[in-house]
Amino acid sequence: MLVLSGSSGRIEQERCRLLAREGVAALSIRWFGGPGQPPGICEVPLETFVSALDRLRAEGARRISVLGVSKGAEAALHLSVLQPDIDAVVALSPTSLTWANIGPGRDGSAMPLRSSWTWRGQPLPFVPYDSGWTASEPAGTPVSVLGWYEQSLRACPDQVPAAAIPVERSAAELVLVAGGDDLMWPSLRYAEELAARRRAAGLPVRLVTRADAGHRPRLPGEGVVPASGTFRHGGSPAADAALGAAAWPYIRHALLGRGPDTGPAASAAARQDSSK
Repeated sequence: MLVLSGSSGRIEQERCRLLAREGVAALSIRWFGGPGQPPGICEVPLETFVSALDRLRAEGARRISVLGVSKGAEAALHLSVLQPDIDAVVALSPTSLTWANIGPGRDGSAMPLRSSWTWRGQPLPFVPYDSGWTASEPAGTPVSVLGWYEQSLRACPDQVPAAAIPVERSAAELVLVAGGDDLMWPSLRYAEELAARRRAAGLPVRLVTRADAGHRPRLPGEGVVPASGTFRHGGSPAADAALGAAAWPYIRHALLGRGPDTGPAASAAARQDSSK
């Protein structure tokens, strides 16, 4: 499977090792900020990820999946629509929309606002950020940008329909994982919107949520992510780990193509699961 980070841009080595222990060949790549790549998440060609999927196919992968978190989940959901042979997508803290760029494009400029993604050379429709938003936290302290995304939606309602990620056209098995205390963007609301579109199309979807979890759910066996000096992510180490534990049986099912675990550990996680 292909494992995609969010806007940190890091290579998800720990997550790949965890998946490898489950028998999944996992590949994580740098998709911006590297040689020949945009320095920011600005008009990143989705073909970047297709090339990685082609490598997995060439290695003889029986089942092709993508797991992404945050902006990586945004890309993963688009791939599920554009690549019909993807078997499963796991979207952690997802968005239901394509958003404007985070940082500069190949020209080194972050402005004017452009799409985060392109496909076949064409930028995908996107929702721009409202330039009038200001953080409520004191200067020099970590900020929540949740309000920025919410304000941007209110400011640009006409651009929202075209920017919606059409998961109703995806043939992939879809697992959505979101926390209700996400302070980066309203991932729970986005996940519910994605799930609603899937159900309206008569397609299966698994939605796993936890009200007190934040933007960075942790899967069983993963360590705690250090607190950021820039952003408030919401949740807590305990709540984020509990959300990951609740989602884990369904993630394994999607990745391995077989039924969820039924042992004591899985049963304990499922009791905390608010999946629909």
